Amino acid sequence: MTSPTTEHSMPSELRQAALFWLAERNPAAKAAGVTALREAWLQGGIALIADASIPAPSGIPGRPERPELVPPLAVERRSMATIEGRAALLHALAHIEFNAINLALDAVWRFPGMPQEYYADWLKVAAEEALHFSLLDAHLRTLAHAYGDFSAHNSLWDMAQKTAEDVLARMALVPRTLEARGLDASPPVRAKLAQAGDVTAAGIIDIILRDEIGHVAIGNRWYGWLCRERGLEPVATYAELAQRYRAPTLRGPFNLEARRAAGFTELELAQLKC
Repeated sequence: MTSPTTEHSMPSELRQAALFWLAERNPAAKAAGVTALREAWLQGGIALIADASIPAPSGIPGRPERPELVPPLAVERRSMATIEGRAALLHALAHIEFNAINLALDAVWRFPGMPQEYYADWLKVAAEEALHFSLLDAHLRTLAHAYGDFSAHNSLWDMAQKTAEDVLARMALVPRTLEARGLDASPPVRAKLAQAGDVTAAGIIDIILRDEIGHVAIGNRWYGWLCRERGLEPVATYAELAQRYRAPTLRGPFNLEARRAAGFTELELAQLKC
């Protein structure tokens, strides 16, 4: 399998470079490339052409041949009392983070005409998701497994495809809906890993939750900005978008503290309890 990195050098424009790494199929190369891209951006070595419309290529997102993608209910679930069970859980988390790298890169290249801060925000998210993936992948290897050893599902990217034509829908339904579910899931997942005696994995979950609060906050920031730009009321607009795009129904228990820290309003939090 030939990866983009072996054929071409990385583009020197930010959105083209984000697309370049989105197409990369090797997970480790993608994570390293995204990290290097953000460093280059912070050092002023990458230009930004925000208004250019980039044709959507085929072959994205780049992903390895494994893991096998199956329906969500078909993903392996094993007892946390075994090393194999912990490895399966860590693999599922690594797959979420791998998808999250792709989602952030897609948010950078796909939507023209946004402020520079928007692209900087989502590049930051991509780099942090790359760190999360790398930490989980490295720990998975200490359990004699690697990314690709278990099956996985594609729900996160499915919603990215549904919202590819509208940045408002993307902000509403990926960071503010699907990724926000991670804020709710992290505490019980951490508890399971800690109870199983995996202190390292529990510490990785702490890092992920800390950063994901910021990522959801970025989604909230740009959703609010877009609603103001379009003269839309945010709560009613979210309800309409969730129905139109068939977003999953949110079910508790909810991590209200984390959601509040990520910028959800008290009205939004109250509606979660209904």
